[in-house]
Amino acid sequence: MSVKLSRLPLFLSFLLALVLTACSIEQNTITSNFFHNLTAHYNGYFYAKEGAREVEKMILKSLDDDHNKILLLYPRLDTVLAKTYKKNTEEIIKMASKSIQYHPNSRWVNDNYLMVGLARLYACDYQNAILTFKYVNTKSQNIHLRHAALLNLVRTFTEMGDHDRAEEAFHFLEKEKLNRTNQKKLYLEKANYYQTRGDYNNMVSNLSKADSLLTRQDRKGRIYFIVGQVYQKLNFNAEAYNYYKKCLATNPDYEIDFYARLNMAQVAQLENKKDVRLVRKQFDKLLKDSKNQEFKDKIYFELGEFEKKQGHLTEAISEYKLAAHAGKNKRVQGMSFLRIGQINFDSLKKYKPAKLYYDSAVASLPKDFENIDNIKKRQSILGEFVKYTETITLNDSLLALSTLDTTALHRRLDSISKTKEKKTIASKKKKKKTVVSDNPSANNSLTGNPAGDSNTSDWYFGSPDLIATGQSEFQRIWGSIPLEDNWRRSGRSASLNDPTQTVAQTNIKTPPRPDDKQNIKPEAKVDVVAELYAQLPHTDDQRKELLGKIEDAYFHLGDLYYFNLNEKDNASVSYEKLLSRFPQSERTPEVLYKLYLIHREKGDGLADSYAERLQKDFPTSTFARILINPDYIKETTALAEKQKLIYKEAYSQFQQNKLKAAMDKVNEALALGETSFTSQIELLKILITGRTEDVTRYQFELGEFINKYPKDPLKKYAEQLVASSKTLLDKLEKAKGIKFSSTLTGPHFFVVIYNSADRITNPVVDALEKFNASQFPKLKLTTSNIGMDEKTLTMCVEFPDKESVMSYYYKFLDEVAVAKPFSNYKFYNFVITKDNFQIFYRTKSLDEYLTFFDKNYQK
Repeated sequence: MSVKLSRLPLFLSFLLALVLTACSIEQNTITSNFFHNLTAHYNGYFYAKEGAREVEKMILKSLDDDHNKILLLYPRLDTVLAKTYKKNTEEIIKMASKSIQYHPNSRWVNDNYLMVGLARLYACDYQNAILTFKYVNTKSQNIHLRHAALLNLVRTFTEMGDHDRAEEAFHFLEKEKLNRTNQKKLYLEKANYYQTRGDYNNMVSNLSKADSLLTRQDRKGRIYFIVGQVYQKLNFNAEAYNYYKKCLATNPDYEIDFYARLNMAQVAQLENKKDVRLVRKQFDKLLKDSKNQEFKDKIYFELGEFEKKQGHLTEAISEYKLAAHAGKNKRVQGMSFLRIGQINFDSLKKYKPAKLYYDSAVASLPKDFENIDNIKKRQSILGEFVKYTETITLNDSLLALSTLDTTALHRRLDSISKTKEKKTIASKKKKKKTVVSDNPSANNSLTGNPAGDSNTSDWYFGSPDLIATGQSEFQRIWGSIPLEDNWRRSGRSASLNDPTQTVAQTNIKTPPRPDDKQNIKPEAKVDVVAELYAQLPHTDDQRKELLGKIEDAYFHLGDLYYFNLNEKDNASVSYEKLLSRFPQSERTPEVLYKLYLIHREKGDGLADSYAERLQKDFPTSTFARILINPDYIKETTALAEKQKLIYKEAYSQFQQNKLKAAMDKVNEALALGETSFTSQIELLKILITGRTEDVTRYQFELGEFINKYPKDPLKKYAEQLVASSKTLLDKLEKAKGIKFSSTLTGPHFFVVIYNSADRITNPVVDALEKFNASQFPKLKLTTSNIGMDEKTLTMCVEFPDKESVMSYYYKFLDEVAVAKPFSNYKFYNFVITKDNFQIFYRTKSLDEYLTFFDKNYQK
């Protein structure tokens, strides 16, 4: 026994030596390899892998799913998100690196490098992640590990948006023999790649291939839901329906389950009554489930979609209204208003209620909502429509009131005032009641019944929906604001901003004092009678103005019906009303032509009567010419293009002061006939007249042009020319008091004048000195600068005579004036004798000298 005990320390010493030998990284023995493999696996690698799983969970939690869009297969990585788990990724790298450092000969080295690569990928350190994965792919002897590294490389390239290298990597993997796990991951990585490219066909193809390889840990329910969404987007409703059913069979997360049931209703085959019954049961189940209380608005909305799909428009509208008032989700509320507006617009042709619903939809929908620009465009069309119908109704009402005698007028105004007052009192009584009315804006404190019979009323002030339109416009500008005093002030009273004071006032009831009635301020009462009376037309000009607005409204209303709403019958009615009420309208030729087109399309035999009337009453109008010659527009366009080419030559000659040649070209262009470009040519002719004849003739021709083309865009320019010519005459009169010498022989200066505030003196001097050195070196010109009020004069001196300075002047205009800095700023340039410069600088008479210069120096 004592011998055995004496051998024990020897055995322990041997065992300790064995362990210490195994710990050495230089050893390559069985015990050493066993120790390093065991420690590397269950120490560094294990903790690194667990850390990676934790990071993946954190990334998944960051998903903010919008189930109305196709869900993301993988969350998108970004640097902001990466900061939230920075410590985790650093810990992964630390654990894996220690394992590599302490156990370099273990078979888990490359697995640890893979963990380092993953950590760098999740940290958005893409370049180092790529290097790490490539290292594993190059160094590892384990084929499956190399494949795993390449799959992570695909993910990295996809996150970077480097699509070419991502495709190159997975095309290589497609040729490799992968194990089950890597094959599944390849399908998922390819699906993720194609999702980022918006290629849903290839995305769903790869997800379908991955189906048989998926496990519960892969969140099969979510993937099936995504496949169903993609098939639904691609209009393969039967396939989508089947995948939604497969999704429900996996008992997925609550939200996935909820939306899968809703989406099944969207893709159900309506001809299959069994599917319809199943969908209705699904809706009943969803509505009864207490867990869905906050999603009731979405359920009602999808039920509305289901009814609309079957053509049950009344039931659909009812469900959409319930959806709009069942929850607080602004997107669902906006979509509900939008659907009701679309039904009223497209199917029921009720444009006034459609306008109100579109207003509410645009106010509720987020700015990034799909097709929001088109929705706003339709809202704008409806806004125009309602504006014109209101204009007609309001102005007709005002004109009708203006014809009444004083007694009848006051009686009618009092009646309107009392009616409005009764409605105000009634609305106050109903203020605390919540009623789902036909007005989409009821939820936003709007009143009125847009779908009611009042739409056909001809009396503006008796039409609630017209008043509601104004209130809707108020909400569009001011938004959904709480009903409170001083709503338009940024700083309200303290009682509104102090919640403690509000609670105190709510909980403590102070008994009224007898004299409180004296302190109560009466509500500000709007004098309806005074408001209406102020709008009444009292003079013929005011009546004419209202009639003009009605005429324009009928015309634009007809155009909206015809071109935007494609309602030919209603367009015809609007045009006919315009012709009957305003037979002398200048729009008559155009209206007759549009009526001709409408009835020709309808084929009702009335087109010829409009064509005959157009040709008889307005034979020279453009529309009559189009009627006779359908190619009139094309031909006149061709003529106009020819005129433009001639005009270009004429204007070039005009700029070069070759006035006779320019006038010949102008006459040649006008001889081709009248086109849309004729006014431009005639104005150029007048400009030539201004240079060749006296100013009185010039002003007369401009006046004739303005009268001939009252609506031409060039009218404003012609008016400016008239004003400029009058200013010129005034300057000429003023210039008579300043006498410049008419002796133009002897030394001259070349002068450039510009605003001092432009700070371009140095660039101007540099440009002139370069020009002088290259073009006129023999003259040995020098430059100098002089200030004059708020302007700076830069002079080149001096030229021996008029001929040399004018040669310099024209060459300057051709080569220097068209380049920087002169082309970017306003400047004046001229030549002047020494004597005249003394007079010019003393009198500061720039305009007068420019007139003298044009008269005595210019060609």
